[in-house]
Amino acid sequence: MMEFLQQLDQRLLLLINGCHTPFWDSFMWIFSGKLTWVPMYAAILYVLLRNFKMSVGFYLVVAITLTIVFTDQVCASWIRPWVERMRPSNPDNPVSEFIHLVNGKRGGRYGFPSCHAANSFGLAFLFLFFRRGPVTVFVLLWAAVNSYSRVYLGVHYPGDLLAGMVVALAGASLFFFLFRFFLKQPRVAAFLRYSGDIRERMEGRKPLEQKNVILYAGLLTVVCFTVYSLIL
Repeated sequence: MMEFLQQLDQRLLLLINGCHTPFWDSFMWIFSGKLTWVPMYAAILYVLLRNFKMSVGFYLVVAITLTIVFTDQVCASWIRPWVERMRPSNPDNPVSEFIHLVNGKRGGRYGFPSCHAANSFGLAFLFLFFRRGPVTVFVLLWAAVNSYSRVYLGVHYPGDLLAGMVVALAGASLFFFLFRFFLKQPRVAAFLRYSGDIRERMEGRKPLEQKNVILYAGLLTVVCFTVYSLIL
């Protein structure tokens, strides 16, 4: 069974990585970049501080940061050294000779689970705890394409992404519920002036104000590097 899953994983990798064009090479390379999404991250920070008191917003940012640190470290520092699954792009991996590399990028030695997938979905899954809507759908799609780009670029197997998603779900659930538990403590709630209005927003019964700023920032970013990839 394990051998069958590994063969399926490799076939999906080669299928996705093999469907490359100059446009998609540029598009996926930029999409996968760490600094590409700074405008969207800034928009998320703005919406959080716009909807919650400064003290509560600060702890929300801490919860998001801890979620991403957790997912990143669990994948990179704990699971990867233990599993030691070589990246498909690594020269020591026999499948690497069939991999199409973009800009010569190979990544590190091990790739299971995918930190990109874990970090992206760690952020995206936090949005599921608020009221669902276009912004939540967009952020989930963003995480999915961000993860897909890693297979397209040949630095991860599809199975690496699935494992990263599992880690992300665990991290997002853990720190969101720890955050809510922390805020519900009487002394903490009194100190932060944790009002019923804030509780309604946290539980999704009241929509976040100006949350579409996140959507606009993300879409504008996509439009910009899509145009760039077309004229490149």
